[in-house]
Amino acid sequence: MDLSLEIAEITPHVFRVPIETPVVTSFGEMRDRPALFIAVRGSDGAEGWGEVWCNFPSVGAEHRARLIRSVLAPLCKSRRFDHPSEAFRLLTAATEVLAIQSGEPGPIAQAIAGLDIALWDLVARRARKPLYRMFRDEEVGAVPAYASGLNADRPEVLAQEKHAEGYRRFKLKVGFGRERDVRSLRVLREAFGPETPIMVDANQAWSLDEAAAMSAALAPHGPAWLEEPLRADIPLADWQRLTRTSPVPIALGENLRGDAAFTEMMESAGIAVLQPDIGKWGGFSRCVAIGHRALEHGIGLCPHWLGGGIGLMASLHFLAAVGGDGMLEVDSNPNPLRERFILGFPGIAAGNMYVPPGPGLGVVPDLDALSRYRVAL
Repeated sequence: MDLSLEIAEITPHVFRVPIETPVVTSFGEMRDRPALFIAVRGSDGAEGWGEVWCNFPSVGAEHRARLIRSVLAPLCKSRRFDHPSEAFRLLTAATEVLAIQSGEPGPIAQAIAGLDIALWDLVARRARKPLYRMFRDEEVGAVPAYASGLNADRPEVLAQEKHAEGYRRFKLKVGFGRERDVRSLRVLREAFGPETPIMVDANQAWSLDEAAAMSAALAPHGPAWLEEPLRADIPLADWQRLTRTSPVPIALGENLRGDAAFTEMMESAGIAVLQPDIGKWGGFSRCVAIGHRALEHGIGLCPHWLGGGIGLMASLHFLAAVGGDGMLEVDSNPNPLRERFILGFPGIAAGNMYVPPGPGLGVVPDLDALSRYRVAL
């Protein structure tokens, strides 16, 4: 299979949609929904789409778009690559010093990840194969999904709405005080019964002692996992202490960056679930390999995603490419940039999201319909 490509054009597109109800986490609020989509065109006319994680800070989408336009595009336009992963390696190596000098390793890695998604979409569309088939021979019709991002304010109401849409698994935001967190989880458990998978996400809210205490407090209500109870940058020894004593399995990964960080967590931290974010670091070029290693270590793979529909479809193909019994994260809060303006966005039934059957990601943004939300760069 020919995976070579020569990049003729790279175009970042920023969109921002106001929302009525903020998305609330333990560390801040999102008062609008941004998306940074990347269009790539090869010299042969083939096209691909990617998406960069850009939720925070509030100007994150515009900033990362300018990084793509001013830094990454000049490095790879009119250059021939034998493989999308070759472009990933070149861009990563060429920006290592800049990332240190600017103090921005995260935004640069995110921009590279989104571009990597677009390059894999391009070669898969050219090969006329769904993107996950570039990594896996078996056909996948659907993947398990769960409704994420349930805020602490009456989470059962939104969960019931998502249940009516076809979701059968849910994840609750916690980190708002012991009494409120326990009450929110208890209400969800009472609403859906003991067999429904319900996860909780603390978004790095607690100290080690607080996390241990909260794990014990939440455990009677049967959460499937406790996500990011600690800051992602704390010493490995603290993660080890927590995983040894926590009655609830621990999940993390959306804020890890680099092969070494993932390796350390998989081999030494005792975590139960790994959650790489394909639009934050690695793209397909690195995350698929990380996913396979997680399964080899007996760790569940449940990719993180909280953004627009292009990135969500990339996360879906990532999960389909690796296999296993992991679940796809689908944000339950309103976001037109996730499905309303994404042509070919798949449906969900009985808790599973269909894999688009078309080539590449199987979806493209409706740029005409999105024009009123476009942000000038």
